[in-house]
Amino acid sequence: MVPIVKPALRRGWRDLNTVQFGMTPAHAMTLGPMDTATGSFLDLLNGTRGLPLLREEGRRINLPDGHVDALVERLAQAGLVDDVRGGGPAAEALRTKKEVLDRLRPDLASLSLTASEPGEALGLLAARRSLRVQVRGAGRVGAVLASLLSGAGVGEVEVRDVGRVEPGDVAPGGLPAESVGDRRDEAARRAARRAAPDSPPRRGPRTASDGHDTGLSLVILAPRDDVDVHAPLPSAAEPLIASGTAHLYAGVVEGTGVVGPLVLPGETGCAGCLHQARVDRDQTWPRLVAQWRSGGPHRPRPCDLALATTVAGLAATHALAFLDGRVPSSAGARWEVSLPALTWHARPVWAHSACPCGAAEKSKGEHPSEGEEWHERMAEQQPSMELRRRADAARLAGTWRAHV
Repeated sequence: MVPIVKPALRRGWRDLNTVQFGMTPAHAMTLGPMDTATGSFLDLLNGTRGLPLLREEGRRINLPDGHVDALVERLAQAGLVDDVRGGGPAAEALRTKKEVLDRLRPDLASLSLTASEPGEALGLLAARRSLRVQVRGAGRVGAVLASLLSGAGVGEVEVRDVGRVEPGDVAPGGLPAESVGDRRDEAARRAARRAAPDSPPRRGPRTASDGHDTGLSLVILAPRDDVDVHAPLPSAAEPLIASGTAHLYAGVVEGTGVVGPLVLPGETGCAGCLHQARVDRDQTWPRLVAQWRSGGPHRPRPCDLALATTVAGLAATHALAFLDGRVPSSAGARWEVSLPALTWHARPVWAHSACPCGAAEKSKGEHPSEGEEWHERMAEQQPSMELRRRADAARLAGTWRAHV
């Protein structure tokens, strides 16, 4: 192990005996009591020395035997130390690609804030290169989303859509103005490739059955049609449910941006559950949806550019959290934000007993009696609470969360 105090966390002394790592309440942590010699030794944990050399340095400044190992373990258990040589073979391969890693260093620094084990952050970043994500929809949301995932290091980002690029599809970070008139899916794939820090890995030929591929880590449904955003067709996701493929919804309808639900087949509520719940609340719902889907004169669909970009960014963040092995708050919930107030709300998507997806059977007895208010509060707090529980369980005496 070659330890380094995580560079993403700024350091400051609260008093002569207590050092604080990090600034924000989500990540700040204090360590103490800290004597002067140990405080000076922290500067040597910069990723240039292994433990044998660090022990020699400790002896040179008269630190007690075993003190260096205990300090490094204490910092590691608190999630404050990384290992510049950790992460496994995939991480080692990424280290050899200096230009690629330089592009991804801000992402690596961010991952280090939530990865607790030394070397874990680079391992997660390297693992993204082997993942395959499909984005269905190449409008203002989908094309930007695909580029964000590709730029964040996801190895293969596919885009599916029909038709040709229209002037209203153009968006910064998505489809460029020069792509107007080109096939939408091809233009979005080019944009994603341009955003990638590295060429995607070569793969052997794949077979497709009825147009539905297998081996996908995640599918993101980002339709351009506003009705499909507001009332996603359950039938469109049936093959994904059947194959056990996780999928996430995102889009803009009128002046509202939507991210979620993230559907974990057989575990969380899906589009079918959402539809059934709406029918329970409003018997006229199917009639309304049928009218919305009927023909009529073509008209520009509202899709505020800044709102669409916001939705793409949040959806990409939730997707990356899932791909990195976490369960984001969009699992079983739709995050919505509307103009002009711009306040995010989480609306639960409960598993419904009338939906054939099977999630209702698994979730029996899990619904809280307090209802939606409880779920919205927990949907917002759950990720940070879970991270804190894990950190608290691993933390050794003398480290604690900073109240800042």
